[in-house]
Amino acid sequence: MPPTPAEDAAHILLQEQTLTLEQFDASVAWTLGSMLHAMAVERHYVLVIDIRRFGRPIQPLFYAALPGTTPDNARWARRKSNVVGRYHRSSYAVGLRLEAQGQTLTQRHALPASQYATHGGSFPIAVPAAGGVVGAITVSGLTSREDHELIVEALCRHLGHDYKALRLR
Repeated sequence: MPPTPAEDAAHILLQEQTLTLEQFDASVAWTLGSMLHAMAVERHYVLVIDIRRFGRPIQPLFYAALPGTTPDNARWARRKSNVVGRYHRSSYAVGLRLEAQGQTLTQRHALPASQYATHGGSFPIAVPAAGGVVGAITVSGLTSREDHELIVEALCRHLGHDYKALRLR
């Protein structure tokens, strides 16, 4: 039996609490982005990868658009990343919570859909020693759940965690 949205939401919280970094800089962004790129090419995925550090201004640290993507993929990535920047939660977790409430981000928080997307595929880059969420790692091109899980898999590889234990069921 497939998991319920509530079960996914609870498991995403565990993912977010577990998949934190000791540090985050351009070198780490390059390592994670390159890993995601290699995974996507190997699997013949058509997607965009965007890794950024939050602040004023936002600092893009890694970007790749695989063959077959369109400018819409880049816009989706930016909109999903904006959700992480605002709520410090994965875009998928925010979307599942709103879905359970029967609301959209526009209805609940008056945020424009042109700037925010609560679809899966953006995950917070949390560095506890730096005070929490400092950026986002985002992919766009697969389904919401697949975009989310690709990032989780890459973070597990990078951090040495067992992906089978942390993946969504």
